[in-house]
Amino acid sequence: MNTRESQLSAFNRLLEIMDDLREKCPWDKKQTFETLRHLTIEETYELTDAIFDRDLEEIKKELGDVLLHIVFYAKLGSEENAFDIADVCNAISDKLVMRHPHIYADVHVDNEEDVKKNWEKLKLKEGNTSVLSGVPKSLPAMIKAMRIQEKAKGVGFDWDNADQVWDKVEEEMNEFQAEVQKDDVQKMEEEFGDVLFSMINYARFKNINPEDALEKTNKKFIYRFQYLEQEVQKDGKQLSDLTLEEMDVYWNRAKIEKQKK
Repeated sequence: MNTRESQLSAFNRLLEIMDDLREKCPWDKKQTFETLRHLTIEETYELTDAIFDRDLEEIKKELGDVLLHIVFYAKLGSEENAFDIADVCNAISDKLVMRHPHIYADVHVDNEEDVKKNWEKLKLKEGNTSVLSGVPKSLPAMIKAMRIQEKAKGVGFDWDNADQVWDKVEEEMNEFQAEVQKDDVQKMEEEFGDVLFSMINYARFKNINPEDALEKTNKKFIYRFQYLEQEVQKDGKQLSDLTLEEMDVYWNRAKIEKQKK
């Protein structure tokens, strides 16, 4: 691993390259906070893909892309005399010190849960008007639900055990089925949202990350469907010409092939 000196040297090199690009590159010259925003989101998702696959080489590359965006935003901030990369680093350092009084002050904690509860209490003292104010509005709905539930738990608003949560899941399922019988789309949507929210809550109690669980199912479906497409083509057939029962033969074969790997 690199020494701290070489790490700082590498970071300084990136800052100097950013200065050059902003001055000399036509594309980099044109970028703003707004134009970079969607690219930053894309880079973040690419990083999460690499993390999900546990591809360390790809994680390294994607972290570089995300770091470039941070440096770019800091450069834009400096051009507006609002902040620079030092201000960004100092701001997060100050926050970390303040949010970890069990490390940098005399607060005692016994476990991870104590740390989380202190974190939320400190955020309220800092001026946040709500425990939930730190949940970004633009988060995907499933991740947002997870964060909402975690933050509510941080101040003690939570179920006592998983059985209670499962009872809630069943209650919401029944309410959803009742609306299905009425065929009211707006009400069905509302109740289906409640079902999903309660299922995410139950997953949390069972230490399951619902986002990861769904992504694994997505990948599984993609693998099986693409296997189906390839095998049908090998057999000289058209997928659109097959019955569902015929497709199911290939689908089950894909499941068997995956288990062998």
